[in-house]
Amino acid sequence: MDDTGFGRWARLIRERTGLHIGEERRGFLLAGLRDRMRASGCEDLEHYYRRMRDLRGHADEWTRLVDRLTVHETRFFRHEPSLDLVRSVFLPWMQRLGQDGLQVWSVGCATGEEVYTLAMLLEGHRLETGFPQRYAVTGTDISLPALRQAREGRYSARRVQSVPEPLRQRFFEPEDGGFRVVASLRRRTAFHQLNLMALARYPLRDFHLIYCQNVLIYFERSLRLRFLSQLAERLVPGGMLVLGPGDVPVWSHPFMERVAFEGTLAFRRLAQAEEEGDV
Repeated sequence: MDDTGFGRWARLIRERTGLHIGEERRGFLLAGLRDRMRASGCEDLEHYYRRMRDLRGHADEWTRLVDRLTVHETRFFRHEPSLDLVRSVFLPWMQRLGQDGLQVWSVGCATGEEVYTLAMLLEGHRLETGFPQRYAVTGTDISLPALRQAREGRYSARRVQSVPEPLRQRFFEPEDGGFRVVASLRRRTAFHQLNLMALARYPLRDFHLIYCQNVLIYFERSLRLRFLSQLAERLVPGGMLVLGPGDVPVWSHPFMERVAFEGTLAFRRLAQAEEEGDV
């Protein structure tokens, strides 16, 4: 793939999905394109480009290509400092505010480990303290194959090794040499496909917690800032946005304040009166 070919593919993918593919990932891009080119019956990359440039009638193939080009690297209980923040700051804060019926959103949930981690955390807190009585965790991702696995909640024994043993016994059941998340916890979750380029049209809002880790790194800075503002607007007053520590070096928003907690990057939406300058 010469410079011209790489440039037009990178532009096309950015226009369709927002994903930024830098020069250092040229080999990765070429391997993914060749894989999908052959699978879709195209003769060469030029034929495949002409097909993909015409979005009409090829939405399924775009889904498969994006799935091939995105890395679904995740695991249960990843980044313990952020989870500690949810346990020791977010949940007590929501309880003090008298908020119940918590709505939690995992952005870029991949195969679901993060969604079920958050659900286990909330359920464990509920069993210990009685709060929250009601909650739901929504996961979104651009990859349909990843979402299908997430909805099933089936994982190999290796994948659940990072789940603490007491939680593994409580929230998983053995199945076919692996494990499946118990039905009572799966009922607390929902999974939807979402291309972040269409975030402005996403219908759900009024979340108490938005968990968005290691997703924004795939996008250029201008898109990261746009997505962050759109996520902030979907929080209830007092709600929290938790990012990966390296997701965005500098960001500010008039209705958001930084949450100081070691090893994390998180922001709280100000209460309505604070937003209006009455306090």
